[in-house]
Amino acid sequence: MSDNSRTATRICSIIEQRIASGAYQDGDKLSEVALAEQLEVSRTPLREAFLTLEAIGLVELIPRRGAFVRRPSMTRLVEMFEVMAGLEAWCVRLAAQRITPAQRLYLRRAAQDCEAALQEGAADRYYEANNRLHGMIYEASGNQVLAEEAKRMDRRLRPFRRRQLDVTGRLEKSMQEHTSILDAMERGEADNAAELMRQHINSLSSTYDVYLASLGEDARDRR
Repeated sequence: MSDNSRTATRICSIIEQRIASGAYQDGDKLSEVALAEQLEVSRTPLREAFLTLEAIGLVELIPRRGAFVRRPSMTRLVEMFEVMAGLEAWCVRLAAQRITPAQRLYLRRAAQDCEAALQEGAADRYYEANNRLHGMIYEASGNQVLAEEAKRMDRRLRPFRRRQLDVTGRLEKSMQEHTSILDAMERGEADNAAELMRQHINSLSSTYDVYLASLGEDARDRR
């Protein structure tokens, strides 16, 4: 990966989290000049970041006008989480039947890393390990098309999934849910594991709503 691409990835992460945290509202214009100065970057990686954000639906690039934030309404996010829940439930149902010993070991290691991060209260580290855990479940499904679709939706929801971990008690609850899912998988209970995963993902949208409320933000639709 080139230096510009690494910088673009960092810029994407910053802008995504600003959108998810409510720092940027739907329709806000993103000034290239201001952001380049603020983030101490050149226009090239900034424009690359804008293209990536447009591809996942968080920014709209309007010719001769610039880049504008397209922040999903709460209704839209709930719908996206519902789709994500269905995809991940399908992944885990297949994974419970097809997972290899090596993949099972990788899952347990990711879960252990989640537990270590939880004990230290390190939300960012927890999130990174959480991503590895879910990513392995996609792979263990043995269905490449399904895994690709799950990864694509996960990418769109990434900043909102991260922010809900800042709600008090959510790290502990997430860890408990992971444990239940992995235990069901190890017992070969495909349907039970799928339903537990569906509940796990669906809970994220309501937790994100709680996060917004903690900021004093109105969580009603802002289409």
